[in-house]
Amino acid sequence: MSATVPELKQISRVEAMRLGPGWSHSCHAMLYAANPGQLFGRIPMRFSVLMQMRFDGLLGFPGGFVDRRFWSLEDGLNRVLGLGLGCLRLTEADYLSSHLTEGPHRVVAHLYARQLTLEQLHAVEISAVHSRDHGLEVLGLVRVPLYTQKDRVGGFPNFLSNAFISTVCRQLPRMVWKYPLSVQNDNSKATTGRKVTTGVSYGPMSGKTSQRSYWKVSTMPAQPGHLST
Repeated sequence: MSATVPELKQISRVEAMRLGPGWSHSCHAMLYAANPGQLFGRIPMRFSVLMQMRFDGLLGFPGGFVDRRFWSLEDGLNRVLGLGLGCLRLTEADYLSSHLTEGPHRVVAHLYARQLTLEQLHAVEISAVHSRDHGLEVLGLVRVPLYTQKDRVGGFPNFLSNAFISTVCRQLPRMVWKYPLSVQNDNSKATTGRKVTTGVSYGPMSGKTSQRSYWKVSTMPAQPGHLST
């Protein structure tokens, strides 16, 4: 039986840096860009967010573990991004949050985010194909479909039925709603995800227990200004 998706406890960067040597640190980056394109000429793409297919068959944000004995968070993250993407450097200004994962593994997950132009995002995709880890630890990049089709299943809901690395199960829906990335459907309502354990579900997230965790997609009116680019 697979392990339960760990709960995340948010802590400050300062608190994270004070953790002892028994803690591992992972750093990942959400790279996104405004996208003016329209699917089928009618569904706004609005934004493109990059994720990657990992060696273990799970989807996650680009990044990985950082050895704090030798690297700062940003230097370690940029080293990992250089191996998997090849052409991008993030700074402390891109830092977003830190979370402890409660479970058998003592891991603190650091998340970064940077908005690029669509041209820069495409350049990252091209560079990733020629990076050292392509085809090995990183099997390829994918763009998250930030829209919901009329059947309320196609697009983002279907995407959430994939298997994700544990921290992304919590981070992705939060980031979609926190940033101006609200998922849009054909009748212009914003879509967000919320965890449920009963009722109709669009698909299981990673981590199966006797009572499975799902992300159920619900709709709500778009907030003014929330979709601005």
